[in-house]
Amino acid sequence: MESPDPATALAAHLRSLRTDRGLTLQALAEASGVSRATLSRIENAEASPTAETLGRLAAALSLPISQLLAPLEQDFPAHVPRAAQSLWQDRDAGFERRTLSPPSGRLRLEVIECTLAPHRRIAYDQPAVPGQEHHLVLLSGSLRLSVDGATHDLCPGDCLRYRLRGASCFETQADAARYLIALA
Repeated sequence: MESPDPATALAAHLRSLRTDRGLTLQALAEASGVSRATLSRIENAEASPTAETLGRLAAALSLPISQLLAPLEQDFPAHVPRAAQSLWQDRDAGFERRTLSPPSGRLRLEVIECTLAPHRRIAYDQPAVPGQEHHLVLLSGSLRLSVDGATHDLCPGDCLRYRLRGASCFETQADAARYLIALA
C-alpha cells in the first residue's frame, strides 16, 4: 500500500490530534490564533501550514512541533539514515526543518536541523512546550535569535542554551543560517 503524500498525512494527523482532544475547528482557531478557514484548508490538505502557524498549533495543542509533523511510531530505529529523516519545508518563508532523531515520544532528547534563507524572519508568539530546554548550535551563516525578550547574535560554532517560556524570533541577514537544535 502506497503511503499518502506529506500534505495529506499532515492533514489527517492534525485533524486526529484536534478531534482526539474534543476540539472543534473554532475552538482550535481561538486557542491558536489561526483562522478557522485556514485550519479547515490545512486539514483538507488544500494548504500547507507556515512555520509560524505550526508554532501556534503546537502551542495550542501543547505538543512539540515534531509531533505535529509526524505521527509517533510504536518503536523507533537506532539508526536513521538521512533519506529516512522527516523533512518539512515552508517554501514561502525559506525555512527547512529536518528531524534528525528517531520519531518517538519515549525519547527525552530530540535533535533538529534547520535552514533559514537569507533576509528572513520567523516569529513564534509562544513556545509549543513552555519551559522546554533548547541547545542551539549555529553551523553556518549568522543568526539573530530573540528569546523571551533577550536578543543574541550568533556566529558559526556558537551555542545558545535556553529554556523557552515566551516569544521567540529567528532572523537572518545576507547569509542563510543552518543550525541544530537539541530539545530536551
